[in-house]
Amino acid sequence: MLKFFNLLLLVLFPVSWFAPLLHASLLPLFGLSKITILSGLQSLWASDVVLALIVTFFALFTPLLKILATALVEFGYLSEKAQPILGLLGKFAMMDVFLVALYITVFKGIGFGRIEVGWGLYLFTLCVIVSLVIHFLSVRKISSKSLP
Repeated sequence: MLKFFNLLLLVLFPVSWFAPLLHASLLPLFGLSKITILSGLQSLWASDVVLALIVTFFALFTPLLKILATALVEFGYLSEKAQPILGLLGKFAMMDVFLVALYITVFKGIGFGRIEVGWGLYLFTLCVIVSLVIHFLSVRKISSKSLP
């Protein structure tokens, strides 16, 4: 069952990149603009390349790398000794959710404009949490195999 959910994340993560994370407006009179992970990365590439590289790595590549490596462990193509590294990758992926939450808090605290959370933020957060749970259950399953 873990294998199925892990492979499902290969589909859900890319969907969450295109899904609206936020709907934001600078002034209450104007319409809301849809902000996705990819649109945010595009804006970041135009203004700060170094930060864009870092965010791209942790928002796009780290979750996929973790999912693929977990699948390799689950299907027996990668040693179970890689689990600590997979846990570390999951923590870095969770940092994205923290940063988005921080930006929402700061923007709302300023009281300038309007911001609404989109369904993509929930989907992205769910993907990260499911990935962490899969890792936890995989480690638990592996450690129970090694017990006499």
